[in-house]
Amino acid sequence: MITDRVSPSLVDEVSRAPTGLSSWGLVIARALRARGCDPAALFAQAGVDLAALEDPDARIPVQTTARVWRLAIAETRDPCFGLEVARHISPTTFQALGFAILSSGTLREVFERSVRYFRFVSEGATMKLDERRGSYRFAARTTASPPPPEESIDAFFAVTVRICRILTDRSFAPLGVELRRSSPPDPSPFARCFRAPVVFSAPEDAMTFDKRACDSRLAGARPEVARVIDRVIDETIARLRQAQLSDRVRALLVERLPGGEPTQAEIGRAIGLNTRALQRRLSAEGMTYARLIDDTRREMALAYVREARYSLTEVAYLLGFATPGAFTRAFRRWTGRSPSEHRRAISSRG
Repeated sequence: MITDRVSPSLVDEVSRAPTGLSSWGLVIARALRARGCDPAALFAQAGVDLAALEDPDARIPVQTTARVWRLAIAETRDPCFGLEVARHISPTTFQALGFAILSSGTLREVFERSVRYFRFVSEGATMKLDERRGSYRFAARTTASPPPPEESIDAFFAVTVRICRILTDRSFAPLGVELRRSSPPDPSPFARCFRAPVVFSAPEDAMTFDKRACDSRLAGARPEVARVIDRVIDETIARLRQAQLSDRVRALLVERLPGGEPTQAEIGRAIGLNTRALQRRLSAEGMTYARLIDDTRREMALAYVREARYSLTEVAYLLGFATPGAFTRAFRRWTGRSPSEHRRAISSRG
């Protein structure tokens, strides 16, 4: 008899993929169209419904965006494609953060807001700002694994400089740019974009800016507006994890799989969405219901098989499989070995 139907810690063990604004996908699509490419076909290849990205509340997994980047780079065969994408980005691409940036009092505040709120834009990297003698150093550190394509960093740095020019004048330029990526065969697009020395194969991705220029008051400063928007972004970030539909579906699957595999309609009703709406919302996050079930079962299986107190037959039913044989076949597909072989390998490691 199964006495413990759901392990309390299992919801936390099921991975929660970092996400980013869907608007990243939209600007990549615009850049592809400008090159004469078909973005809909490319996004479909990446498993993303391009139309669903128009939802202003949509977010997609960082790894899905990375997959789109890689396909776009392969399609264009352009190692400088990130700079092209930056030309299609405006401050409003970053939604509320863009408006806060446009209301900032100084460029230093722009960078500080980027550091504080980059999680709102993407959970795949963090920013830092260091003050040095006569300059500020604005650096990016990727946190996703595997890291996002280097062209995405090119795009972010290029749009950062572009925003600085919007807020000051077109002559604005950093003192220097450092990129971890290798130099493309023709690095001249970087020189034209940044109008500053660019060092490739650097230890980190960073830009250095003149301190005096960054501390100068901006003509369009609206500090009271910026503070209001800051509060909105703080509230949005606080709700961010809860707002991810795929996370809510995963939690429901962990709860309901022991009673058998729930249908998409059943999960939709529990969340308050019809089946079509559920499909579109999951697609906007780069996910499908079938993949969520498979991923959730795999992660639960790996957790339960480690626990000797569960027989493998119990594990099969805890995961909602109709028979132990169906569980064994799925586990072999996930890991290349049977559940019993996996359990023995774990035990042998002590």
